[in-house]
Amino acid sequence: MEFLNGAQPAYDLTYSDVFMVPSRSSVASRLDVDLRTPDRVGTTIPIVVANMTAVAGRRMAETIARRGGVAILPQDVKIDALEETIGRVKRAHPVYETPVVVGDGEPIAAVLALISKRAHRSAVVVDAARRPIGLVTERDCHEVDRFATVADVMRRDLFTLTAGVDLDDAYGALESHHLGLAPVVENERLVGLLTRTGLLRSAIYAPALDPEGRLMVGAAVGINGDVRGRTERLLASGADVLVVDTAHGHQDKMLDALAAAVGARDAHEAATGRRIPVAAGNVVAAEGAHDLVAGGADIVKVGVGPGAMCTTRMMTGVGRPQFSAVLECAAAAKENGAHVWADGGVKYPRDVALGLAAGAASVMIGSWFAGTYESPGDLVRDADGRTYKESFGMASARAVRARTKEQSSFARARSALFEEGISSSRMYLDPDAGGVEDLLDRIVSGVRSSFTYAGARTIGEFHSRARVGLQSTAGYDEGRPRATSW
Repeated sequence: MEFLNGAQPAYDLTYSDVFMVPSRSSVASRLDVDLRTPDRVGTTIPIVVANMTAVAGRRMAETIARRGGVAILPQDVKIDALEETIGRVKRAHPVYETPVVVGDGEPIAAVLALISKRAHRSAVVVDAARRPIGLVTERDCHEVDRFATVADVMRRDLFTLTAGVDLDDAYGALESHHLGLAPVVENERLVGLLTRTGLLRSAIYAPALDPEGRLMVGAAVGINGDVRGRTERLLASGADVLVVDTAHGHQDKMLDALAAAVGARDAHEAATGRRIPVAAGNVVAAEGAHDLVAGGADIVKVGVGPGAMCTTRMMTGVGRPQFSAVLECAAAAKENGAHVWADGGVKYPRDVALGLAAGAASVMIGSWFAGTYESPGDLVRDADGRTYKESFGMASARAVRARTKEQSSFARARSALFEEGISSSRMYLDPDAGGVEDLLDRIVSGVRSSFTYAGARTIGEFHSRARVGLQSTAGYDEGRPRATSW
């Protein structure tokens, strides 16, 4: 990356402080852009779901992996639950969506709670042998007694697709039957679900798969407790990338934890022949990046305070504008053969493109994805009927309580005095595009366009060809679209 007219700034920059200048390009189409990441993780788009409890769960992990990204499961979850979640992601089909499944005797109230976890807002009704016998949608449940059963409202004229069906043929079949989705069956038993929009996405995105052809998923470990033991169990469960994570990544305790995680990783590689990438962070300066790479990190996680749920900068004065932090740390990591993930501060597709322009191999997104059907939280309606999910920072009172629940009541109360993140925030769902895949479409479309403007076909080319200029607040505002006239 180079600054326009060599205008190296004398101050640090956020994503809003900069813009990209188009260059002469031979890249004719967005589809000519290859977004496979250079960090050797194996993802086909540069998107990582942050290891936040309100964001990264099983449904999020498998949905993101089908479209080429990877989710990092949070470190605050019990190891048994993490192992189960990794196993369920690994058992999920790489193309067919995992359907919401109910029995015909289930009450409508229970069905509505489950349907809210999927953007297609439907559930497949199955019998005791897991054979599909009907379909129920959210609309079918409107103005129905919540104690009524699925059998009272489900659609029994069910159209199914056979496992192994050609995706073009499947789309044609759904279109000809005027259907948005259909269960997929093998030997009459339900194995998945295909939607018309999902079929189109399968032609654009390539799933992120491990060497055995299973969906990829990552997991985080903290710097306290038995780091090596926890890492060993995550690796044995099938985690494809490990993140050693703490708010202040440039400290001795982090380096000790990183050494333990890398030692477990190296032992796993010796036994299996597969090297699992280890990411560590967070840092915002070259010295921190150098030390983490020297400590064994393949990827450095960059960002202190830019996240929507983080009050660190307002509480402590510590942090750094994210564009400059990524730019400096990416250069430092590259000197040592490593890569960086830009973690936080992303609100628009432009910010993802600028994080990549600054040198990131992938961009980590948290709160933006919290307001989607696939995030772990329950769907709630406010007084105006708008739907939202609650999000919270990983240094908030809520997260601290979860992290310290095994401690004495005195120790927990003492820890609660020092939270920094927002304990609860409402992340409203877009009524027309509330799924995480809808957000991915916008992000990936914008990033691909950025590459064509720069004349870059790969992330590596984008790193070298991007030309960035500085702008005022008025310059940023000029580029914003207007929903109404002025």
